[in-house]
Amino acid sequence: MINRICVYCASSNQVASKYFDAARTLGEMLALEKISVVYGGGATGLMGELATSALRAGGHVIGIMPDFMREVEWAHREVKEFLFVGDMHERKKKFLEYSDALVALPGGCGTFEELLEAITLKRLGLFLKPIVIFNQDGYYNPLLEMLNRAVAEKFMGENHKDIWKAVDRVEDILPAIRETPDWNADALHQARLL
Repeated sequence: MINRICVYCASSNQVASKYFDAARTLGEMLALEKISVVYGGGATGLMGELATSALRAGGHVIGIMPDFMREVEWAHREVKEFLFVGDMHERKKKFLEYSDALVALPGGCGTFEELLEAITLKRLGLFLKPIVIFNQDGYYNPLLEMLNRAVAEKFMGENHKDIWKAVDRVEDILPAIRETPDWNADALHQARLL
């Protein structure tokens, strides 16, 4: 059962409007499906758009933010449920603990880092939930090519391609989550390539 989805996304207000449109659509879609949004708590960029659209559609939003960001007033004022944590590491841990699935929208280095850590933890069997990469207009093509190259050159196994699912349309995000097969809790024993 999918009750809460963590969405990794950017705080930049300078990205193209198509990215805001997709974040808005996702926020509305999750609200209509009665799925809570778990996110970084920000008020700007795709983070702000996602949260605002979910809230205005009657959805539930949980912000997770380190204290230093609250001190500079980055927190979304309309979000009523917040978890403030000590640092970025604790934030990422809470993202995983509070969610039934992860979605990565286009983003910058923070989004990349969160996504790759989740992929790594799933490879090791420390995180077992669905991971969906929203590859809007091919944004993540270079990353997906790199991951596939890692498999091709035996840095990862063929089975590791099942750790993530990439989709091109917002409408495909929830079906991809729901169709994700269970990940082996014993994945640690398959993580090394011998």
